[in-house]
Amino acid sequence: MAPAQIALPLDWPQGDATRRFITSDANRLAVAGLAGWRDWPVRAAILTGPRRSGRSLLARIFAAEVDGRVFDDAQDHDEEALFHAWNRAQEEARPLLLVADESPPHWAPALPDLATRLAASPVWRIEAPDDTLLAALFALHFADRGLALPPEAQAYLVARAERSYWEVERLVEAIDRFAIAERARITVPTIRRALEARGQAA
Repeated sequence: MAPAQIALPLDWPQGDATRRFITSDANRLAVAGLAGWRDWPVRAAILTGPRRSGRSLLARIFAAEVDGRVFDDAQDHDEEALFHAWNRAQEEARPLLLVADESPPHWAPALPDLATRLAASPVWRIEAPDDTLLAALFALHFADRGLALPPEAQAYLVARAERSYWEVERLVEAIDRFAIAERARITVPTIRRALEARGQAA
């Protein structure tokens, strides 16, 4: 079952990477913020969100389509390098996107000049997955394993899953392993038994 895909509100070609990024209310503001990069007050922005939320994928799509530059896990990079990259983005009018776990003030660089520049940069955040995105992610990750996810099984998972991108991937892997061991199809009863085997209420 293919994930329900909502077109990105961007005038970008729909390549393989773009098709794998699924939009919903959880990330729509972030997508729109990147689409409007020409209106940023400065030529640099910060993209935050939970890990495995698609933030790096969205950043790569953005950079490829607008000839921008990306620093992934920016909070772990050399601060002098980020400072110079921020300045260069202004000089060259080439957008810079910093992907980080947190935005200021939670991300507080020791370099004062970098902290000042980050404070001037717009921040776009991907939130925890909503039901629409959860459903699409379950379908996507099962499809990646060559497995069809029946609609009733998809609904069953969405109603019980933790709102976590990491947990979706771990849960799909656990169900797949359980189904292989049991030689069972992906059905609601199979998923129920897989959840019980993990010690989760089914």
